[in-house]
Amino acid sequence: MTIRYELNPPKVKEESLLSHEDLENALQKLKERVLKIEKLCNGIHITDSVLGIPRISPITTGTLIRNHNSKMEITVSLRVRDRNLTSLVQSISDAILLGLNGILILKGDPPPEGPKDSKLVPSQVVKYFKQLNLGEKIDLFLSLPSNPNFDKIHNKIEAKPTGFVTQVIHSVEQVSRIVDYLKPQGFKIIPCILLPSKENAPSAKYLNLDWSSYSDNPIDFIKEIHKIAGDVLITSPNDFNGAYETFTKLAS
Repeated sequence: MTIRYELNPPKVKEESLLSHEDLENALQKLKERVLKIEKLCNGIHITDSVLGIPRISPITTGTLIRNHNSKMEITVSLRVRDRNLTSLVQSISDAILLGLNGILILKGDPPPEGPKDSKLVPSQVVKYFKQLNLGEKIDLFLSLPSNPNFDKIHNKIEAKPTGFVTQVIHSVEQVSRIVDYLKPQGFKIIPCILLPSKENAPSAKYLNLDWSSYSDNPIDFIKEIHKIAGDVLITSPNDFNGAYETFTKLAS
């Protein structure tokens, strides 16, 4: 039973590359947040260059967390859009050697600059990793729509990942449907919930998310989702204070 917090690593580029001092300050802020939130959850998931914006590597970030917390379950996202198989094998090998617990293999958003698509498919990458027996050393996850058409995701199912991380969900029914179909097949399900708050409203708008069914009582909603799936990932990209308050209530 795991309650996870989603963490975005610091950006390495705004208008230009950030200075070493700026990156050190950004990492220090991240460490301070982790020190607060890790006491209230038992898992952290680290994203990989959301919206294609360059950020510090999730594996590097995960290693910083692992170095001072040997018990926290740490998972990371790994984009395939702008990588080749060689670099992907290097990354997953690093994650294994550095003691991370799982990797979410996803396409990733198009980068604002550079090549737009490696043509690699996440489910095929998971199959390739399993052929190398890497799936025996680290959990491999694929992403799943919040309302999947199960007839159209057979390639993901046939890849036989450890489980699936959903896109942001907004109802108990969405999670129950996914769990009822996939959990009996042996897959772990990690539903993703966007924390409702004024600060996160732009993210909800971008995702076309209707959180009206749980915005008045997110604590009970999170608990219900966790009860159904046995796992939950809480994302709050623009509101750390709100996330900290939510995790405090969940832990009480």
